[in-house]
Amino acid sequence: MLHSRSAQNTVLSKRVMKNFKRKTTILVCSSLVFFGGAFGNLFNKPAQAAVGTHVVISEVYGGGGNSGSSYKNDYIELYNPTDSSVSLSGWSIQYASSTGTFSSITNLTGTISSHQYYLIKEASGGGGTVDLPTSDVTGTINLSASSGKVALANVTTSVSGSTSSNVVDFVGFGSANDSETSPTGTLSATTSTERKDNNGGTTQGNGNGWDTNNNANDFVITSSLLPQNSSSAAEPTSQGQTQTGTDNDHLGLGNPSGATSNTSNSNNYLMVKPQYDLSYNNSKHEPNWVSWHIGSSDLGSAARQDDFRADTTLPLGWYQVTTSEFSGSGFDRGHMCPSADRTSTVANNSATFLMSNMIPQAPNNNEVTWANLEDYSRSLVSAGNELYVISGGYGSGGTGSNGYKTTVGNGVVVPAQTWKVIVVLPNGSNDISRVTSSTRIIAVLLPNDQTASSHPWSYYRVSVDSIESLTGYDFLSSVPASVQNAIESKVDNGATN
Repeated sequence: MLHSRSAQNTVLSKRVMKNFKRKTTILVCSSLVFFGGAFGNLFNKPAQAAVGTHVVISEVYGGGGNSGSSYKNDYIELYNPTDSSVSLSGWSIQYASSTGTFSSITNLTGTISSHQYYLIKEASGGGGTVDLPTSDVTGTINLSASSGKVALANVTTSVSGSTSSNVVDFVGFGSANDSETSPTGTLSATTSTERKDNNGGTTQGNGNGWDTNNNANDFVITSSLLPQNSSSAAEPTSQGQTQTGTDNDHLGLGNPSGATSNTSNSNNYLMVKPQYDLSYNNSKHEPNWVSWHIGSSDLGSAARQDDFRADTTLPLGWYQVTTSEFSGSGFDRGHMCPSADRTSTVANNSATFLMSNMIPQAPNNNEVTWANLEDYSRSLVSAGNELYVISGGYGSGGTGSNGYKTTVGNGVVVPAQTWKVIVVLPNGSNDISRVTSSTRIIAVLLPNDQTASSHPWSYYRVSVDSIESLTGYDFLSSVPASVQNAIESKVDNGATN
């Protein structure tokens, strides 16, 4: 089975390739250092390795006042990731349509403090119900709700594009013909594009300063709009504090498939929600994987909402799986992030019923063995632990209560197997540093058929390495390689109830 010599050789090959890639990266980086010294002046904006060294555009929202929106106005948010205040006198925010030139300008005033935000209120579509927080400056720019270009400039005259010497930061979104490397995804009346936190994750409170000069990699599309101004709490709150960076972040331990929020990456499209993150596959009409953190604060008394519904935050033009597509198929609408993992509020529970969080699961898989593992996971949380969990399906073709199928509804792929990886940590902080070679990891691989209930979930325990070999994903990529190698090869043999 999964522990055959063939599987072991596959895992060994994967490790060899990982080491090869690391060594190759070192060689390439060394070469770049050499050529960078010789040709550094050829590039206006050299790629940065982490948090930005200048004021950045941290969020763009163009759906203000449009049908379906909540906020009445468009807005652009800035963030200062540096340790010094920066005067914005003589600076401007400039906007152009996806293929247009920069003719819409809002002049900026005042100062943006260290690790502080600055909110720019722009035009309204005439609708909406919620006022923005008090803005630091107000303009009249009417941003597109889907595609466009925004430049932060240290002049008040029009810039030519992202390579202009007066551009401090630049964001292209949707179908924009100019960007830093590649544009971020397409927006809507209910979504903004938000820069990742200072550590490349999506944790609130860690700033929004991640800057590698690639809009597609530096931003995520989110429906959790949170415009911040100069009166908002500074992030981080103190200069000298140690940053955990990924504590409680749904992708804190890594993005296993390298999903991005660029709509051209339609089969590995990153969606960030307050309750979980996921890689969506538009050709399969389902998630590749869903990843979430669960702690005691996620468990409460909110009732199961059962409000299954299409995910309207998918990019414009993508098919949205409807509530009834699994009906009569013999397969359950199988939650990846479980409803019972999100009972702190009605809104959090309701979010788990979006169809982008579902895969077709055989009833005896979903309702028995899978459900028992979910129950056990929550018992670990109640016992004083926090969990990082990621799950998904693999392959095509499963057997439900009405027989074998490869798809249901309008082409939603039925996986042949379902898998899950659970990292168990005692409650605490600095989570990545606390993952060691002795950390408990539960990994399971179940057949997506009616035989799944013939064994307890513990029967299906496997190594993380074996799931990586099957899927091609790289789990726990935020954890040091030596720790990964130690814990990913083990098969859990801990308690099961």
